[in-house]
Amino acid sequence: MLQKTYDWMMDKAAHRHAIWWLALISFIESSVFPIPPDIMLIPLVLAAPTRWFRIALICTLSSVAGGYLGYAIGYYFMDSVGAWVLAAFHLTEKFAAFKPLVDQYGVWVIIVKGATPIPYKLITIAAGAFKFDLLDFTFASFIARAMRFFLVAALLWKFGPPIRDFVEKRLKLVTTVAVILIVAGFLVVKLL
Repeated sequence: MLQKTYDWMMDKAAHRHAIWWLALISFIESSVFPIPPDIMLIPLVLAAPTRWFRIALICTLSSVAGGYLGYAIGYYFMDSVGAWVLAAFHLTEKFAAFKPLVDQYGVWVIIVKGATPIPYKLITIAAGAFKFDLLDFTFASFIARAMRFFLVAALLWKFGPPIRDFVEKRLKLVTTVAVILIVAGFLVVKLL
């Protein structure tokens, strides 16, 4: 099933309306789609490196917009659709463990987790279910998703195809390092 979905996404990445397919995938991945949009983002940036910023921006904005759907699922339909999505993606245990983190760290946990390959749908649905402030959710989601997609796009723009395998195989490492650097930057600014 996942292989067929992956193959379908690769086909859409070569489509003449690929950027709109990327927007759609980015939107639905935030709540119900199994494969992250990076799978389409990477070949699109490699095919048009001078448009890397536009591609990353569309991916980011679509993902954040899709986050509202996930938030609504958690807020209004947690006992039905939300529970089904979490069970379908084997995220039920992670959902339960997410609540104390949200209570303790708030926006920071959404920024950190939203930038990593942890399924963003877990974050969006949990934020809605836990009635997380919508403005804070929007801010944190935008920062997290922009960090992730702009980092991947910028690396591909700067280094081209040789970096592709590194990014695909070590996406978690790349995004984790980016998150650490950004959090450290915020801490330095706050301490000064």
